Amino acid sequence: QVTELVLDNCRSSNGEIEGLNDSFKELQFLSMANVELTSLAKLPTLSKLRKLELSDNVISGGLEVLAERCPNLTYLNLSGNKIKDLGTVEALQNLKNLKSLDLFNCEITNLEDYRDSIFELLQQITYLDGFDQEDNEAPDSEDDDDEGDEDDDDEENEAGPPGEYEEEDDEDDGASDLGEGEEEEEVGLSYLMKEEIQDEEDDDDYVEGGDEEEEGK
Repeated sequence: QVTELVLDNCRSSNGEIEGLNDSFKELQFLSMANVELTSLAKLPTLSKLRKLELSDNVISGGLEVLAERCPNLTYLNLSGNKIKDLGTVEALQNLKNLKSLDLFNCEITNLEDYRDSIFELLQQITYLDGFDQEDNEAPDSEDDDDEGDEDDDDEENEAGPPGEYEEEDDEDDGASDLGEGEEEEEVGLSYLMKEEIQDEEDDDDYVEGGDEEEEGK
């Protein structure tokens, strides 16, 4: 029943992780970053696997195994491995559903025309190291998604639920507007009355004070 499995920083023995086998039939996401993996020869068959993280290992070849055992991969991260030439990557041509490939910090990235060569070699992929051929960033960052969700939420809140609730809202609004209006009127009148009284008192004080000064003079 497991669909996601993260084994980062575990230690592989003889190219395999103990307990990782064909029984993980539902696995869709597997991460084995920094496990000292030297080869994929003992990778189990994971037919539903979509995303595979293999960064910071010491894999240098044997990538043809991926197409045999994980044929539905859409995302593959091989950054920080020992991949040096295009011939090694060519084995990924059989991963027909692969859309995103990461090869950061592999020696192959030092080749002249590295990006153009990879896109030409693997025509099924859309993103290489997080960017497409036009240098547009892959739209899978969490920040963008969160911002989009917030915008959607705001719009939903402003719009309000449709249908019968709108009529109820209108009635409520009418009632509440009237109530607020009356209340505002009362408050306004009493406030004004107080102000007028205070003004009169102030005026009286001023006049009286003026008279006293004149008498003193």
